[in-house]
Amino acid sequence: MSGEKSLKIALLGCGTVGAQVARILREQREELATRAGANLELIGVAVRNIGAPRDVQLPPELLTTDAHGLIERADVVIELLGGLQPAGDYIAAALRRGASVVTGNKALIAAEGAALAELAEQNDAQLRYEAAVAGAIPILRPIADSLSGDQITKVMGIVNGTTNFILDAMDSTGAQFDDVLAQAQALGYAEADPTADVGGHDAAAKAAILASLAFHTNVSSDQVHTEGITEITAEDVSAAAAAGYVIKLLAIAQKSEAGISVRVYPALIKRSHPLASVHEAFNAVFVEAENAGDLMFYGAGAGGAPTASAVMGDVVAVARRVVSGGPLPASSQAQSATMLDFTQITTRYWIGLSVSDEPGVLARIADVFGSHEISIEAMNQQVSAEKSGAQLRILTHEASEAALQSTVAALQELDAVLEVQSVLRVEGN
Repeated sequence: MSGEKSLKIALLGCGTVGAQVARILREQREELATRAGANLELIGVAVRNIGAPRDVQLPPELLTTDAHGLIERADVVIELLGGLQPAGDYIAAALRRGASVVTGNKALIAAEGAALAELAEQNDAQLRYEAAVAGAIPILRPIADSLSGDQITKVMGIVNGTTNFILDAMDSTGAQFDDVLAQAQALGYAEADPTADVGGHDAAAKAAILASLAFHTNVSSDQVHTEGITEITAEDVSAAAAAGYVIKLLAIAQKSEAGISVRVYPALIKRSHPLASVHEAFNAVFVEAENAGDLMFYGAGAGGAPTASAVMGDVVAVARRVVSGGPLPASSQAQSATMLDFTQITTRYWIGLSVSDEPGVLARIADVFGSHEISIEAMNQQVSAEKSGAQLRILTHEASEAALQSTVAALQELDAVLEVQSVLRVEGN
């Protein structure tokens, strides 16, 4: 059967992931043909500089700088350039001529995914992007397909390996953020400019994609409340550990009767929670569904070979549908939903204060919380020889973000409060 049909594959980009995709297409050609039901013929690789060094050796005749010319000859286009442009134009050009597209471009899918999906549907083409979220972990297809008959209520995960490496190292060594960031850069986990990772923007794009699929609606990255990890201190991590928690950068998409909330921020989770055991640069996504219950997907969230695995899974799926024929399923991201303002979310909070070490301070602080209808679950006070005053850590019961913000504002006006040092959320059970 593999010899009966051949699909021409165009690869755009030959970086860390693209090089591995090219290798797999060439080295595993026979196995892929058996699985896909068609020969997958790599007809060319579009690059910016033909003479640049690469992780794999490719025949010179495969390399080209003419991406549009390559797209014109392809049945399937694999886009691994990243960024909004020119990747967006290339994908649109491929879809308009009916070529299916496989991409790992999270930023583009988060920003333009709905429009590109509509373009694909109009031209009887497929658009797949499993590699855009959590590298090798098969999470998007299970959400879109396996759980399509269920009601997903929450998706919560660690979807950025760089930040997980940093926070995990801070937890295990007690080092400060800047020191661990430098280590992550030296090891290649963090870019020279790590803003997209440590600022939470990479995770926000992935959160938007997860929310769109889980809740059958269109969520863009600019609708995701985003906070990074740059303000997390060794003291925060140490205090969390003493209380039985670990700090993780979480991407959270949650649906309730009131609407949908999508946010990214560093949060405390109990060490007994499955996500707490995700170490180094690994990723994990925790899904809560009404009938399936709790599910967790875990694995390598980045890297050339792991991400190439996700790309090739999409390529084989595209090929199988092309071979089998029949109409494509209509997009399920058509439902409208209310996006909740961030002030409407409810969770628990963990607040670090530096306060005057004098009688009556704790009572006055408790009064501030009570007057804003936030109940205190636990309060821990320590006197530090290195810092003036006493260090106070307060864990609350569940409350709204609006109530939390007004409480913090009132605490900052209190003479006994020298500084509000940190405000973190507490997630998981």
